[in-house]
Order: sequence, then structure tokens, then C-alpha cells
Amino acid sequence: MVHGFPLDDHRVVRYRTDQLYPPVTIEVLPSAVLVEIFSFYVDQHGAGDDVWHTLVHVCRQWRFVVFDSPRRLNLRLRCTPKRPLKMLDIWPAFPIVIDFWAISKRPRGMANIVAALKQHCRVHKIDIWMIPNSLMKTFVAMKKPFPELTYLRLHSNEGNVPRLPDSFLGGSAPGLHTIDMDGIPFPAVGKLLFSTRNLVTLRLRSIPQSGYISPEEVVTYLSALTGLKSFDLEFRSPRFRVGGGTRRLPPLTRIVLPALTNFTFKGNSEYLEDIVSQIDVPLLDHFKISFFNQLIFDTPLLCHFIGRTEIIKAHYRANVDFHDGGAEVICSPQGRAVNEGLCLRISCTPSDWQLSSVAQVCSSSLLPLYTLEHLNILSDRSRWQDDIEITQWLELLYPFTSVKYLFVSNGLVPLVAPALQDLAGERVTEVLPMLQNLHLEGLRWSKPVEDAIQQFVAGRQLSGRPVAVFYDRVQ
Repeated sequence: MVHGFPLDDHRVVRYRTDQLYPPVTIEVLPSAVLVEIFSFYVDQHGAGDDVWHTLVHVCRQWRFVVFDSPRRLNLRLRCTPKRPLKMLDIWPAFPIVIDFWAISKRPRGMANIVAALKQHCRVHKIDIWMIPNSLMKTFVAMKKPFPELTYLRLHSNEGNVPRLPDSFLGGSAPGLHTIDMDGIPFPAVGKLLFSTRNLVTLRLRSIPQSGYISPEEVVTYLSALTGLKSFDLEFRSPRFRVGGGTRRLPPLTRIVLPALTNFTFKGNSEYLEDIVSQIDVPLLDHFKISFFNQLIFDTPLLCHFIGRTEIIKAHYRANVDFHDGGAEVICSPQGRAVNEGLCLRISCTPSDWQLSSVAQVCSSSLLPLYTLEHLNILSDRSRWQDDIEITQWLELLYPFTSVKYLFVSNGLVPLVAPALQDLAGERVTEVLPMLQNLHLEGLRWSKPVEDAIQQFVAGRQLSGRPVAVFYDRVQ
């Protein structure tokens, strides 16, 4: 009983609760608490740089609170083709974000972008996708430094893109933490990089011939970027070294990139050899390599480079995957996604070239992978050539000396089986000596394929290293 009322009388409970906790409104909250609430709101809607506009239009108090905390709330003025620069003038002088996606070669609103770029001391971010050459000429002419710029992304898919000179951005943007150039010729990128000691991400992708940078220049630029964590260097087309065939001796000393964990490269194997012979990346854990097609892949320096990193020590699984447009080898640690770790890709179409190229790259680039126990050989090619020799498959399998589990996808079983049969006899443990389990995918095979597998299994049984066969009869 409470004052003569039963305890289960809800009217009494509501009455006393209202007395103990009277309702309050948000207006009574101090400014410090409002800032924390606003910060949470802005963070939750961070994809748009203008979300704070909603807050300042609620009331005068909120406007004062927001404008008094520009850094805490990360206030930015977003400039787009549809927003004239004069609209930015009604707000305080917050940092400017330039966001532009061109959908045609003559997009509307470029005057807004050009006007915003003239505010070089306030521009915080530049993100322009599919930039037309007409706007690129504006960037070529920009010779003033951008001291507040932290993010720069320029993308072009046009031909004959104007080259950015060493005077671009006045050669100085000390606040940059991300540079992302896609299809932009910028052979003089070094001057800008030397001013960006805090750079974390550097992406130079789809580099046209007019933007060619030599391996020596790349290494020189990287030497100043000790905080770099992610580096992409991708050429649009192959460019072979003049007088190729003379291999440069590796230097006596190498530069160290202590923070780099992600490295992506696309180009010629000789070019990559020149770079990796001059650098050490001890913490590298994601390395993606795409080679243009060439007859011979000889990459001993790449092999030594991989051996000096942590990336090779934890590899547990390898996927060798053949596609109509190329082939790739992906080595990944146990417990991580298949696309993480080390990826070697070769761009070529004929199936025999793919097989030969992958075999060469595996033999010359991969050290003995003592922790690699699973190997999957996969293919989604529409067809394979009929004249591929057995020795080519054996050359592919040679480097995988520690593999205990081999999976062969459906379309490849008739091609791999004769190669395994060829090992029956004295050579039965010459390839895949540690193999214990063979997993074959497929609905049904011809009798020669079945006989080939049985002969291989029988030979391993006699050698004292038996192999168990598992069948996955996919429908």
C-alpha cells in the first residue's frame, strides 16, 4: 500500500514518477552536451558534407552552437556543379569540398568548380570523376599551393589528357593524406610528393604513356613517404625497357617503408623487379601484381622481395584460377578472405599461354611455401586448347611442395588427370610429395580419366605416401 492505494494501482506509480522525473526539453541542455549530440548526428550521416545545414536551421541557439564548434563537427562547404559559389558566401569561411561527377564531355556547372578552385587556401577535398579535358586545362594552370588540401582524386577516361606539370598545386600540398590519380598523366608527381610528408594513400592508376615514371624515380619518391600505408602503381599499357635483356644489379642498400601494408602493381615484370630490388616492406600483408603478357617471366628479385616480408610466412591456401581474359594465383592466410594476401595475375587469352605464364611466375616468384597446405585449381574458361602438353601441368604443380590437399574443378579434371598418371612409377612423389587428399569435382568422366586417377593413387600407395580421393559429383 502507498498512501492508501494498492501497489498494483498504475495511476499511483505514474503520478509519483511524474513528480520525481518532471519532463524536460532539449533547450535546457548545456552547449557542451548539444555539441556531443550534434557530433553523433553528423557522424551517422557523414556521407554528405552538408548534414549540419539541418541543425543550424532549427533555432538561433543551435546555430550558435554549431558555428562555435567547426572542428569538432567537421564543418565543410560542399561545392557541386549545381551549387553556385555565391551560395557558399552566405556561410562562414569553412573548408571547401569539391565534389564533381561529369556525365558528358561538356558538363554543366564547371564554372562553379573553377570558381571554387580559386579559393586555394580553403579547399579541403577535391574529388572529380570523369574529368573532361576542358577542366583538366584548369588544373594544369593551377600554380598556387593548397595548404589545407587533404584528399585529391582525379579520374579521366578521355584520350590525350593534358599532362600535369611540376607547378601543379604550386608543388605544395603539405596536408595531403590521399592522392588518387586514375588515367591522369602526371610524370612530375615527385615535386608534389616531396611536400606531402604525411601521405597515407598513393594511387597512380591507368597511367598513360605520356605519364610514364621510371622505376628509379618511383623509389626516390617513396623514400620520402615513411608513413605511406597503401600504394597503387598501375600502367595502362606495357612499356618495355630500352635495351631489355641487361638486368640491373640490385643495390647494396635498400630503402625501408615501415608502414606500407598494401601494394598493388600493374605493368611489366622487369619494371617491378627494378622497384622491389630497392625497397623493403616488412609489414606488407596484401600484395596484388598484374603482369602484361610476355613470353618469359624471370623474377628472382621479386622472389627475394616477397621472402623479406611477413606476407609469405602465413599463407595456408592457394587458388590458381583460369579465366577467358587471364589467369591468377592467390595465396591467402588461414582464416582470411580468399582475395587477401598475395595475388599474381597475368593478362593473356590463349589457354596454353596462361598455363605456361602461371607456371613460370610460380617457379620464379614464390619461395618454397612451407605453410601452404591447400591448393585449388579452378577454371571458368569457355574452352581449353587440345594441344596442351602434360609437362605444362606438371610445371605448374612443381613449386607446391608442401601441399596436402588438392582440389581440381570440374572442367580441369580431364586435363590434370593424365599429368598425375604420368607420375605413376618412380616419379610418383616427384610432384606434390606431401599430398594426402585429392578432391575432384565433376558429374562423370571417361574411362581413361578414371584409369589415370586410379594409377596415380596406386603408385602413391606403393611409394608409402598414400592419397585419399574424394569425389564431388556436381549436378
